Amino acid sequence: MGFISTIKSSPRLKQLALWALMPKNQARPRLWVKLFLNPLKHKKGKGSLIRRRTRMDLMPFNDFSIGRDSTIEDFTTVNNGVGAVSIGDRTRIGLGCVLIGPVSVGNDIMFAQHIVVSGLNHGYQDIHVPISLQPVETKPIIIEDEVWIGANAVITAGVTIGRHSVIAGGSVVTKSVPPYSVVGGNPAKVLRRYNPDTKTWEKAI
Repeated sequence: MGFISTIKSSPRLKQLALWALMPKNQARPRLWVKLFLNPLKHKKGKGSLIRRRTRMDLMPFNDFSIGRDSTIEDFTTVNNGVGAVSIGDRTRIGLGCVLIGPVSVGNDIMFAQHIVVSGLNHGYQDIHVPISLQPVETKPIIIEDEVWIGANAVITAGVTIGRHSVIAGGSVVTKSVPPYSVVGGNPAKVLRRYNPDTKTWEKAI
């Protein structure tokens, strides 16, 4: 049994390891993790930029990567504590967004401001246990290439947004979006689709 497997199989060792990585009841890593462990584990592409006032709550036990010539703007929070976060090439994450893994963001994507993308849900079924202490459930979010997401949109766990789609500002996306679609509303619905025969964007029936 390997070192990591040994820690995972022992609740006491696992608790000790988590304490060493992050302060109790906190989501962000300790300074030594940020300075020494994360640079060995995580990948940052050439020409990419993570602004100074971005909150990177990254742990070494899950992946984080950002591709070439991409930007994460100020006041954004990225958290890979329960799942990997991957950002592709030439993608811009706008001001004040929240990305909680597992999340895969493709290439040439535009996030506007204050968008929430979370692959995490909290359990709540046991009424005798506080929700904060119940097990979490994760479902990956996949955002394919060339997507544009408007300000204040929310993308929920398990959703895939198809290539070259547009998410209107303020939308709450609870179901997967077909490629080449425009969606909007709460819950979001398809408003337009690209017709390859007529080469036009047509209203959804």
